[in-house]
Amino acid sequence: MSLPSKKDVPSKRQISELASITDAARRKAYLTRHRELFSTQTVTQLSEAVVERVRVDRQQALALAQAAIAIARRTRSREALARGFRAQANALYALGQNRQALRFHKQAARGFERAGNSLELGRTLSTSLQPLILLGEYDRALRAVERAREIFARLGERRRLARLDLNTGNIFHRQDRFTEALACYERAYEQLVRDSDKEGIAVALSNMAVTLISLNDFPRALETYDRARAFCEQNDMPLLRSQADYNIAYLHYLRGEYTKAIQMLHAAREECRATGDTYHLALCHLDLSEIYLELNLSAEAGEMAHEGALQFQKLGMGYEEAKARTNEAIAFGQQGKALLALGLFRQARARFVREKNLVWPWLIDLYQALLLFNEGRFFEARKLCAGAIRFFESSILPGKAILGHLLLARLALRTGDVKAAREECQLVRKRLATLEAPVLQFQAQFLLGQIEEAAGEPESAYRAYRGACDELETLRSSLRAEELKIAFMKNKLEVYERLVELCLGEEGRPQSAEEALGYMELAKSRSLTELLLQRGYALPAAESKRSDLVRRMQELREELNWYYHRIELEQLSPETPSQARIESLEKQAKEREQEFLRALRDASSSQPELGAFQASARISIDEIRASLPPDTDLLEYFATGDRLVAAVVTREALDIVPVTLVSRVVQELKLLRLQLSKFRLGPAYLESFREAILEATKAHLRKLYEELLAPLRGRIRGRHLLVVPHGVLHYVPFHALFDGQQYLIDAQTVSYVPSASIHALCQSRASTPAHSSLVLGVPDSRAPHILDEVQAVAGILPSAELFVGVEATEKLLRERGECSRIIHIATHGRFRQDNPLFSGIRLGDSYLNLYDLYQMRLTADLVTLSGCATGMNVVAAGDELLGLIRGLLSAGARCLLLSLWDVHDLSTAELMRAFYLRLQEGEEKARALQQAMLELRQEYPHPYYWAPFMLVGKVSAGGSTAD
Repeated sequence: MSLPSKKDVPSKRQISELASITDAARRKAYLTRHRELFSTQTVTQLSEAVVERVRVDRQQALALAQAAIAIARRTRSREALARGFRAQANALYALGQNRQALRFHKQAARGFERAGNSLELGRTLSTSLQPLILLGEYDRALRAVERAREIFARLGERRRLARLDLNTGNIFHRQDRFTEALACYERAYEQLVRDSDKEGIAVALSNMAVTLISLNDFPRALETYDRARAFCEQNDMPLLRSQADYNIAYLHYLRGEYTKAIQMLHAAREECRATGDTYHLALCHLDLSEIYLELNLSAEAGEMAHEGALQFQKLGMGYEEAKARTNEAIAFGQQGKALLALGLFRQARARFVREKNLVWPWLIDLYQALLLFNEGRFFEARKLCAGAIRFFESSILPGKAILGHLLLARLALRTGDVKAAREECQLVRKRLATLEAPVLQFQAQFLLGQIEEAAGEPESAYRAYRGACDELETLRSSLRAEELKIAFMKNKLEVYERLVELCLGEEGRPQSAEEALGYMELAKSRSLTELLLQRGYALPAAESKRSDLVRRMQELREELNWYYHRIELEQLSPETPSQARIESLEKQAKEREQEFLRALRDASSSQPELGAFQASARISIDEIRASLPPDTDLLEYFATGDRLVAAVVTREALDIVPVTLVSRVVQELKLLRLQLSKFRLGPAYLESFREAILEATKAHLRKLYEELLAPLRGRIRGRHLLVVPHGVLHYVPFHALFDGQQYLIDAQTVSYVPSASIHALCQSRASTPAHSSLVLGVPDSRAPHILDEVQAVAGILPSAELFVGVEATEKLLRERGECSRIIHIATHGRFRQDNPLFSGIRLGDSYLNLYDLYQMRLTADLVTLSGCATGMNVVAAGDELLGLIRGLLSAGARCLLLSLWDVHDLSTAELMRAFYLRLQEGEEKARALQQAMLELRQEYPHPYYWAPFMLVGKVSAGGSTAD
């Protein structure tokens, strides 16, 4: 076999073999066997291969650079050795080892200078700029720029001068000298266009767009960004296009524009998949995990971080893998899994140390300090935090140093050292004055409020909390998808609580009660309010690039319906149900539910209209008062910690008073629900203990009355009471509360609403011109009286259409519901505490859940769901109700009649018959329900039978004609 010719050396196989050798002794042995590789040509080719390999496997790139140096030393060529040093510098820079990279850049520059190769010296100086920038050595970087500029100008290298301007712009950008950075990018762009340097043009446009965003010139930024993308499209540069998308997305995230960042990262992720850019694909997962962490979506963050870590592991990128593992650890910490989090932190830190990374070990110490603080391990937290601060004070990461000082302030406050806490917080605020970091601004303002409150300075605390509130509203307004808003507010609602407390404590402040009510409303069902303002949302149609995703969601809905039906058949089996089979079906159903939720999140991320509404669209207190019907009292509860207050609002007055402790209500409600649960124990048990159960239930209802309503005696005078619950109070049947002599419903009509703002919106909705009614019923062996109920209701309502069993389909509801004045559905409800999106009701062909209701338009004046627990909700952050109430109101329904617990089949049929008869006789809804309850109580004295239903939404009390 003949030896390869010089022009074939090294071969692709040899380059791959050298890339896999990381041990110096093995490399020496390999080169001894392949002496044909000892040439300056090999060094040049290996150096060029480093540039390509660094995007795929950085360790292999480093191995190739080391091989180039070893060969260059044997050739005794000063210039070849300089090329090897530069290749080594490039590989080390890619690995995040910037100081080591600079050492080799310096050796390379010296070698080229001694060899008299000015061009390569200039190139080396230019490539050394990025590690200098990352290390914050801007003066050295600018000196290198000037020297390289002199060389390129002397040699007439106009294109390299333009490329140098790009790097110079990056220096200015890192120093927040955005105007100077933009001038550099624009000058580079003009020359690169003349030279037809397509890659340089794309980079220049992308950098210009980033800088214009930093200058808050969004119109020009978007126009430039569009030019950059179009240029990449026209010149078939998908990698640069997706990389530009990725970079812009991350910048939006840093500015607190979470929705925009998520949208762009999802789009960039799809582009990376299409182009095979596995590196940026993994980066998208890493950055999505970081955003989800900030939004308190810890499960999603952990999922994204884990997926990114696996991708980086395949790429052999230990540095990025460790970053992903760090985010996964933070996600575990958010979920309260401290031991798992600390274990992952240790693994990630050890990996960074092995990578000889100087920054991330300290960053992980800071993250661990935050976790230990939350666990109450203050001494360990302070020790780690202090060490991290010492490092970051001298680094180029001021935001991390600020985070450390914030933690020290919290530690000082928690341990009673108010003076030290204030000093740390003031230092933080001073440094934030020069940074655009809205999340840190919110944290600093809120913490200052806590410090001033602890110091006995309520006015200063109030001003700080107001500042925190403004920052929070700005951040929240940038979110569009409602799940992001709800999750983001999870750990930030205390600012509203503190403002309410301070307003109520400031008797001298004019209109303090109105201000307190305003803050109460800011903390209640905001996302639902915004859904109503824009009439809900719908998912995109199956357009070209999203058709696969939308189609998969449709398939998952069909599969879920099949599983739900199979589970129901197993549960209703005349034989003993197979628990193992039921559990297996439920497990498979939950797997598909999770896949559906992931697909829903991906689909909605690209829809700016999904839940999009800015903070300016608030309902004023005056509008709320004006929306109250005559002779109506609005009773709005609000919890500040364990303290419960209530606002009594009428058209003329507003009064806010302390009521009780939330913990006391929770205990009594728990005992009440225990009594209601006894109705599942069968007729024999109920017959034996009928009186005892009634008396025990009345005792708990009386205790709840004393806690929630007795403190308000004399303040509630209207004939109709509109209740706005808060937190656990959403599960309290206020209309059934007992004062020892009578139930509340005996004296007043009662209805409910998630917030006063939502009531105002419901009141503003005009009645539908339709006169027809739609009645659906799905009876089975568990509820045979459903058939009697729907037949009776259809006989009472005007122009009623009745559909029973398999005819009562989702398609029918979607088509007829939009033109029906009253919709009555009698069926089984299914409340999912674990996953409220999938709470739903049984129709003839499917299960209707919250997601399905989001896609409907139901403009009915009244929608009744006559089934078990149809009014139950998971109460999420910000008092957001996740259940059928949310779906029906967002679909456009004006008023709802729903149940708070599992209902009795026969008594429910009688209640509905009585309710609709009175409605048709001219009574308004609340009065009709009151009279139906009183009538049913004559036969069924226990509230379990007559009190499960509540009215939600538009209920005009005091009228003499039907709504």
